[in-house]
Amino acid sequence: MERFVGRKAPDFTMNTCNGDGTEFSKVSLKDYEGKWLVMFFYPLDFTFVCPTEITGYSKRIEDFKALNSEVLSVSVDSEHSHKAWINSSLGKVKFPMASDMTKSVSRDYGVLIEEDGVALRGLFIIDPEGVVRYSVIHDLNVGRSVDETLRVLKALQTGGLCPVDWDEGQDLL
Repeated sequence: MERFVGRKAPDFTMNTCNGDGTEFSKVSLKDYEGKWLVMFFYPLDFTFVCPTEITGYSKRIEDFKALNSEVLSVSVDSEHSHKAWINSSLGKVKFPMASDMTKSVSRDYGVLIEEDGVALRGLFIIDPEGVVRYSVIHDLNVGRSVDETLRVLKALQTGGLCPVDWDEGQDLL
């Protein structure tokens, strides 16, 4: 498996549906220059665990924005599927939902399960210069922790050495 941490993030351009389901557009890595990007991959819109993650990150969007960061979700669904999901009873979100229909971005980030054609749960934190600073990839059955994502983002932004279980306000090494 290729290592991403410490390297330039793979470039991408994807179609998106905005979080309120009213517009389609395109997004690329360069759109996030000068900001931290929290990009998370998930298998499919209409599944069991995925909606909990999507809505969980959406509920905390102001915490991410306060840290000069943006959130982008990515799945192999079309932007039209994202729109249908947003307009379903599951509701609106506060970040764009990107479509990786070609599966090229999932493949480039090492999260694609080729035989199933879906992405593992991969999360990448990319710094304002486009360098991957954090990467975690795990099984489809387990949702991610928004609190842990925010904790790691804050730790990375200190630029210092953060001991185990470090949290904001604690001493650095």
